[in-house]
Amino acid sequence: MNHLFDVIIVGGGPIGLACGVEAQKNGLDYLILEKGALTNSIYNYPVNMTFFSTSDRLEMAGIPFMSIGNKPTRTEALEYYRRIYFHFKLKVNLYEAVQTLEKEEEHFKITTSKAVYHTRKIVLATGFYDLPNLMNVPGEELPKVMHYYKEPWPFVAQKVLVVGGANSAVDAALECWRKGAEVSMVLLGDEVDENVKYWVRPDIMNRIKEGSIKAFTRSKVKEIREHEVVISTPDGEVIIENDFVLAMTGYKPNFALLDQLGVELSLDEKRQPCYDQANQESNVPGVYLAGVVCGGLNTREFFIENSIVHAESIMKDIKGNLS
Repeated sequence: MNHLFDVIIVGGGPIGLACGVEAQKNGLDYLILEKGALTNSIYNYPVNMTFFSTSDRLEMAGIPFMSIGNKPTRTEALEYYRRIYFHFKLKVNLYEAVQTLEKEEEHFKITTSKAVYHTRKIVLATGFYDLPNLMNVPGEELPKVMHYYKEPWPFVAQKVLVVGGANSAVDAALECWRKGAEVSMVLLGDEVDENVKYWVRPDIMNRIKEGSIKAFTRSKVKEIREHEVVISTPDGEVIIENDFVLAMTGYKPNFALLDQLGVELSLDEKRQPCYDQANQESNVPGVYLAGVVCGGLNTREFFIENSIVHAESIMKDIKGNLS
């Protein structure tokens, strides 16, 4: 058997890094596996995104998070977590995707895109931003359909349909409209989500009210065609001309990794994993959950600021079990 780690952390986002810091403090032999760049989810956020939380609430390990404004930007967050990585000299393997997780007697076997590892404990800190919720409609596979939005420049002078009414959808709609796109939105409800950032919500509501952005309320996308989109509305089907579809329909955790290990999920629509809130250990002994993955499909319950504490309780429990 290869080297046996005390704990391997799957996910190199803010919570995964916090787990690495705590593992190091507890003298544990650890490794963090990240399938993309450091804090890959934050890297994939829109370029001009501003966090809802203030910078002080995102701090970890006693390292100050300095930002120009009260609420940090994506770039400031990327720089902060880069500093955390180098300050603590964290053991992180980047661009190494976990493929399979297996229980083998008293330890676990992890197969990645590059190697095979063995570990006594596993922490899943995989977040939820990697797998989009699909609309499951004809034409969703067309190249013009995007489930991630970075910046408005590709959509200048284009007809853009934004699907969704939460923060990412609203940011995309406003940015594209301000750069000269003809923007329409498809909303499930009567208006955009009430939880949209309070300094942005009046802006989108006013743009819709004045007709600058056309909103199809209580509606769904029925079909996407090369140059059109078919929308089901309360008044019947509507066909609009279209160049791009930004499907900001939300994201979900990687349930496949949970299933491989036998982590139980709730039977309701939340599909929330089973875990002990005292130490974050799942129903599978030795498998711990940290961060947003704890909420299942309820992705609004856990955030960076209220999940950082998971790292301390997890590593304290692992240290106690291995002593």
